[in-house]
Amino acid sequence: MKLAEQTVNKVETRMSTTVNTHGMDKTRVAPDWHPLQLPEVRALLSLFPDCGEPIEILSVSPRPFSAASVVNTKSGHVFIKRHHRAVRDRAGLLDEHSFLKHLHEHGAPVPRILSTVNGETAVEMGEWTFEVHEASEGVDIYQDALSWTPFLSTYHAYSAGKSLAQLHIAAEGFSAPARKVQPLVAGFSIFADADPAAAMERYLVARPALVENAKTREDCEQALELLAPFHARLRPLLPALKPLWTHNDLHASNVLWSSASLSARAVRVIDFGLADRTNVVHDLAHMIERNIVEWLELNAESAKIDNVPLHIDQLEAMLDGYQTVQPLSDAEAAALAPMAALCHAEFALTEADYFQGVLHSPANARICTEGYLVGHAQWYRGPGGQRLLTAIDRWVDALESVR
Repeated sequence: MKLAEQTVNKVETRMSTTVNTHGMDKTRVAPDWHPLQLPEVRALLSLFPDCGEPIEILSVSPRPFSAASVVNTKSGHVFIKRHHRAVRDRAGLLDEHSFLKHLHEHGAPVPRILSTVNGETAVEMGEWTFEVHEASEGVDIYQDALSWTPFLSTYHAYSAGKSLAQLHIAAEGFSAPARKVQPLVAGFSIFADADPAAAMERYLVARPALVENAKTREDCEQALELLAPFHARLRPLLPALKPLWTHNDLHASNVLWSSASLSARAVRVIDFGLADRTNVVHDLAHMIERNIVEWLELNAESAKIDNVPLHIDQLEAMLDGYQTVQPLSDAEAAALAPMAALCHAEFALTEADYFQGVLHSPANARICTEGYLVGHAQWYRGPGGQRLLTAIDRWVDALESVR
């Protein structure tokens, strides 16, 4: 029996209803990690002097990789997230917290992390690691939105682009090294190397759950071949891409908004679980990957590979918003299209590592390597991918014409 099933079974008698989470497609599924319960919340918050006695759990996040809730306490609302230690141990979580603290101190629109009486922000209790955040201002318009679905308006896309630029400005000076090997971290190492095949091998060897799987190796080899032209285009630009800690998951659902209107402004950026030391272009490419291409249509029906919906108006708005705050250099702008085709690779593999190594779900791991890693690479080589990359290059050309 897989680890998550054992965990869920332990609490079945305590739960009268099951709160479903996002699955690998458009469906809702039973959670891998059981929702937070008041007794554990009460024990946790007793360690935090800024938090009062919990009164009620107000929400249950549908995000699948952890358990998270907004909790009403006698001192106000807080946001609590619980990770299994196989996914985030204390050291792994403190990397994120150090980055968030730096961003907060430098004026970025991010939530404040709360500390225990001993100054700890990551608390290990049994098999779990907890974190507690101040409940952020803003409206969670996209609380039920799946990743790989678009913004509701170009206004939202524009404002989110501005917020990402603000994060990048605030991230300057944060010099921590890249994160240690662990699941669910969207780094940039394979295609940052002059020899992606050798870098891919190192990536796999560091992750036993992947390196021992023959089908994963086959998928990696196929993806390397499909993505080779994009790496060839990116390679001469790599020296100009300055390393920077980045969010790597700025989907609309990881933003809180000034109101529920279609013209709302982004007021907070949340969920830094995939953050790592990459670069500005990698982060922008991930924002394109998360919001502009409706990948779930491809996954639902492979025959629709050439007709996956694209949102070019939102792409342009998002990039325009970014450019108003933090203009891209010539090399960064030139790198954006090939990076868009490459950035998904390590996320697909880190998610496969999570499903194979933590949840022991080879079927979901296979979706990540065959469907995401290879499937997305195939799409970029086809008409749909070319339409997207042409749109990015067209935006870059327009940018250069006014410089």
